[in-house]
Amino acid sequence: MKEVIHYFDYKSPYAYLAQAANDDLESRFDCRVVRVPYTLQIGDYLGEAALDDRGQDTLGTRNPHQWRRVRYSYMDCRREANRRGLIIRGPRKIWNTDLVHSGFLFATTRGDFRAFHAEVFRRFWQRELDVENPAVIEALLAECGLPATEFMPYAAGEGAARLAELRNEAETRGVFGVPSWWVDGQLYWGAERLCRVEEHLVPTT
Repeated sequence: MKEVIHYFDYKSPYAYLAQAANDDLESRFDCRVVRVPYTLQIGDYLGEAALDDRGQDTLGTRNPHQWRRVRYSYMDCRREANRRGLIIRGPRKIWNTDLVHSGFLFATTRGDFRAFHAEVFRRFWQRELDVENPAVIEALLAECGLPATEFMPYAAGEGAARLAELRNEAETRGVFGVPSWWVDGQLYWGAERLCRVEEHLVPTT
């Protein structure tokens, strides 16, 4: 059984759109998919932004080229989301997803992570989830049947350390964005490369 490492960030619309196809890998091939959070530093390459209630940027640090990239990306993602019956509403700021990524790691150690994972993606992209609020993350963990009262001590200690370890491992492998996959020592970035991942999973004769 091959192991496929899948890197995601909840604030990436492209990662959200890739989840169904990623989940299908285990049902279609003899493989184990290991999902790993990778917190994007979007401000490093697309600049920082924060929108007010009128949709106006209150920071003004992005240049026109960066804004064109951002606007196209969300237009493209909404177009693809509509084809799949999903909702994507662009966030009003660049979120720090370290806390909710710790929530995912916590869920993987305490039970079935799948409900939490799916609900974070769905609610975040409907602007229904504050991923930086500990109480909100705890409430969602509890809703998914996980021991939420244990979460914050985990996030402050083991979770933070594990996130740093996973990030270092990912970047050693060359990861720079999501969705990405690592299989058979090869890195693939972008959902359009999932077909190359599948080639690694086809048994050779």
